[in-house]
Amino acid sequence: MKVVIITGMSGAGRSRAANWFEDQGYYCVDNMPPALIHSFLEMAAVDTKRIDKVAFVTDLRSGSFFSKLSEVIDDLKARKNIDLTVLYMEAAPAEIVRRYNEVRRNHPLTGAEATIEVIEEEKNKLSEIRKKADFFLDTTNLKVPELYAELDNLIFGGRGASNFAINISSFGFKYGIPSEADVMFDVRFIPNPYYVQSLKRLTGNNKRVVDFIFRHEIASQFVDSVHILLRSMVKGYINEGKYHLNIAFGCTGGHHRSVAIANAVAEKFKKDGMRVRVNHRDLELQNKKR
Repeated sequence: MKVVIITGMSGAGRSRAANWFEDQGYYCVDNMPPALIHSFLEMAAVDTKRIDKVAFVTDLRSGSFFSKLSEVIDDLKARKNIDLTVLYMEAAPAEIVRRYNEVRRNHPLTGAEATIEVIEEEKNKLSEIRKKADFFLDTTNLKVPELYAELDNLIFGGRGASNFAINISSFGFKYGIPSEADVMFDVRFIPNPYYVQSLKRLTGNNKRVVDFIFRHEIASQFVDSVHILLRSMVKGYINEGKYHLNIAFGCTGGHHRSVAIANAVAEKFKKDGMRVRVNHRDLELQNKKR
């Protein structure tokens, strides 16, 4: 029997993940106390309809019952008739706070407002379970279709190095620095297309802007150097138990240089066979008054 345990931080998208597994033919149970997982699997084994794929969402909402999860995972992994996958979902604390504020719901750990402090406390409580996960999924910058694509890649695309994700984003310094970035580069040293009238209202996704930027040798040299530097860091991050690297490129407005450079670096990592996600944070502000 295939069994998936979906766990991790509140607000990271576990319910969305459960919806995806249900679409793949899994029998899904939300907010399952770990101590009851064995009983459910025993019942499923003798069911005449034969449930052969089950996904459980279990987390700190189950209170004191949650402490049994580590023991349950170890037991299921030891069973020859169980093919267990543990999926741990997380997101940047600031993003989780934003999500809870957006839907006006309380954080389940305290029953009160979601704060950075509460989320960090939950993260600490989950640290031991995180170590037992097979897959890690950071949903900070993921829209729902992207989340489903990542799940498809993780569950059906194999294990190993592909589990490490490179999250690349562009941003404008005038709109603030992204708090979730592990590594940040300032690309304002590259000649700015904004001052070319015909390019001013275009973006770094436009070929004319890209051609202008990479007409300057310093841009290509920078992309090559950054790719070599970051690629050398990935193995170290994996050894330290980190399964995603958030890289941000910033220019003045986040529309031209940072977008083109982020795309170029992303292409380098895709050619390396890495899982890469790209998010242009401030691109939608292109046509607004600056």
